[in-house]
Amino acid sequence: MVHISDGVLDPWPFSFDPWLISLDPSRWLLIGGWIVTAILLAYALSKMKTEDVPRLSVITAAVFVASLIHISVGPTSVHFILNGFAGVMLGILAFPCIFVAVVFQYVLFQHGGFTTIGINTVNMGVPALIAHLIFKTGTKLDIRPETKSKVSLFGAIAGGVAVVLALLLLAAELITTGEEFYETTVLVVGTHVPIIAIEAISTGVLAGFIATVAPELFGKK
Repeated sequence: MVHISDGVLDPWPFSFDPWLISLDPSRWLLIGGWIVTAILLAYALSKMKTEDVPRLSVITAAVFVASLIHISVGPTSVHFILNGFAGVMLGILAFPCIFVAVVFQYVLFQHGGFTTIGINTVNMGVPALIAHLIFKTGTKLDIRPETKSKVSLFGAIAGGVAVVLALLLLAAELITTGEEFYETTVLVVGTHVPIIAIEAISTGVLAGFIATVAPELFGKK
């Protein structure tokens, strides 16, 4: 699972710790995750318009539901992420999409943790934004039935890269917490390799289909 649970990272400042300055990297990852999430969320929402709400709602629901289909593997589980698909379809609005999905995943099903909502959003949201940049650069946002092949190709690349980046961020963060998470890190990354291929293919197919039937649904921000 690409969610980090409560307790994996140092919980300060959510607990009463007398030491306000610490070199513990996991502590600063936790704090940094909230800061980056707050900044990107505020920026994304400032760009949102009323007409974006239906599209944002539908894609957020898709991301949320996809994550509920998971298979337990040892101490972790494998599930779809769809952050690349969110990036392709929503642009900058993919970040609030991921944030809302992460919050509901924790509140309703205890996926991840409360203190780690910030870093979990970063882990999936930032790769979603990079996926949008890949898609935007490759297609030049020339999205119409005649460009279906190009849209599918760069949709697939964006979908796969987004999952890879999410896993790399998670792996780097778990490694900073200590040797006890090395085996878990290898297991999480290894079990999600098939997800990379599946999400690349599905994102490409969906992007090509939407380009054919409703190209106006793609976000261009």
